[in-house]
Amino acid sequence: MDAQVFGVPLKYVSLVVLTVQNSLLVLVMRYSRVSTNVQYYASTAVLLSELTKFAVCLALAVRERLQSPTPGQPLLRRLFDDVLGGDSWKMMIPAGLYTIQNNLQYAAVTLLDAATFQVTYQLKILTTALCAVLMLGTQLGRMRWLALVLLTAGVALVQLPSSDGAAARQASSRAPVLGLLTVGLACVLSGLAGVYFEKVLKGSRQSVWLRNVQLSLFSTVPALFGVLFVDGRGVRLDGFFYGYSRWTCAAILCQALGGLIVAVVVKYADNILKGFATSISIVLSCLASVWLFGFRITPPFVVGAALVIYATYLYGAASAASAAKAKLTPLPVATADLEEADSDGDDVAGRRGGQTIGLRSIGSGGIGEGDRRDGPAGPRS
Repeated sequence: MDAQVFGVPLKYVSLVVLTVQNSLLVLVMRYSRVSTNVQYYASTAVLLSELTKFAVCLALAVRERLQSPTPGQPLLRRLFDDVLGGDSWKMMIPAGLYTIQNNLQYAAVTLLDAATFQVTYQLKILTTALCAVLMLGTQLGRMRWLALVLLTAGVALVQLPSSDGAAARQASSRAPVLGLLTVGLACVLSGLAGVYFEKVLKGSRQSVWLRNVQLSLFSTVPALFGVLFVDGRGVRLDGFFYGYSRWTCAAILCQALGGLIVAVVVKYADNILKGFATSISIVLSCLASVWLFGFRITPPFVVGAALVIYATYLYGAASAASAAKAKLTPLPVATADLEEADSDGDDVAGRRGGQTIGLRSIGSGGIGEGDRRDGPAGPRS
């Protein structure tokens, strides 16, 4: 029976939470940056977000270890070995990339309105897919390539200025261009980090929660570097919490919880439902931007946002269909070497040179607890 919360399947609960989080994150981040003339230092918010994520993931990892204790080995010792031992160093690369990406998110949401940022940031699907093709040799198929083309076209349409707002945009043309470049770089880093993280998970038996502990722990190093060397002078003069408000704290919590929610969605839902949740969050963000920030919805924006929403759903549906097909595809075994299955229903097996060849479904191997990704995807939103 599927896991439930108050009688509701957990996959639907996690998707509702993901939709709310995706919508709130960009809105709260944007509002925290423009609601006052005193802006906080983004590097401090990123550092606090990573520390929050580390604390939550560590608590979940401890709970996981308590459920499967190792006789004769203290809990703290085992946890220390799991977090810092073995191949934990591999998490340093995505940790650095994600930290830079999170800082770029704050910069981009300052330069762009919330709706434009939300739609444009879906380019991370394109960059993640391209990274998966180049780094993992992933075969996308025609439907997913079509989705990526529609996604790119939609984002391009969203960037077009309206006729009545052209003059206003020309007066501050540097902000939208710089914001677009910032989002683009953040998407590239998201794709690289997500695909690398997926590659590490597939070659590891560590749980997703433990990997997130490592990721958050190693992320604090570059995040602290940003506080000391990027905003160091301002932090020393004004203080670490300069410009903070309740909206800043809300943005930090939303960003910290995002990766955790995605981990739950990956475990209990699929790409179709995840894409559906993302599409709804785009619509909600656009509607809320009209009310909160006076955003003007133009015909090019409507068409572009519709293309992005459809492309997001199409890509998720194609990924789910590809994964389902892979699970039903048997490993190639020579028919001449097959023996009849035992009468008690054992798997068909073949023998060649004294070795038994099991006939099983592709994709049945474990890749870490909760890691059921059907296509290229990162642990963070």
